[in-house]
Amino acid sequence: MNDEQWSLLVGLPQSVMTAASAAERDSGRRTHAEGEAGLEAIADGRDSGNPLVEAIATEIVDRLGGDPDLGEEPEVVPVPADASRTIAECLSRAQEAQALLVSTVDAGDAGAYRHWLVTIAERVVEAASSGVLGFGEQVSESEQDFVRNLTVALND
Repeated sequence: MNDEQWSLLVGLPQSVMTAASAAERDSGRRTHAEGEAGLEAIADGRDSGNPLVEAIATEIVDRLGGDPDLGEEPEVVPVPADASRTIAECLSRAQEAQALLVSTVDAGDAGAYRHWLVTIAERVVEAASSGVLGFGEQVSESEQDFVRNLTVALND
């Protein structure tokens, strides 16, 4: 795997986190909760039991600084100005990563990586309630659509 391919795989988890958060326009509190959930899900990859996922998660945590397991707070990714574009770019990169995984990584590693990405998205969209005063719809239709579209793009 060359540097460009590795960069795609290392960059995609943060892209998934950002796109999942952007799928629904939220309050600052909810967006912050989603960012924290995404960063924790990324960091949890270090204990996945899969060498590819562990290596990528470790690299991301090292790059971002701050280890949630140690109570450190890494920088939360800012909210994108154009949510539709952010989501489309993420899904395109996911398809590119899927093609790369099929051609360069063994099936077990590829499956673990794809599943980890979907888990990141699910944890972000489930991080805070969309309803009024915490009651109501937990995951909006647009958030559900993003997770479904990501799952399809990754063939997971």
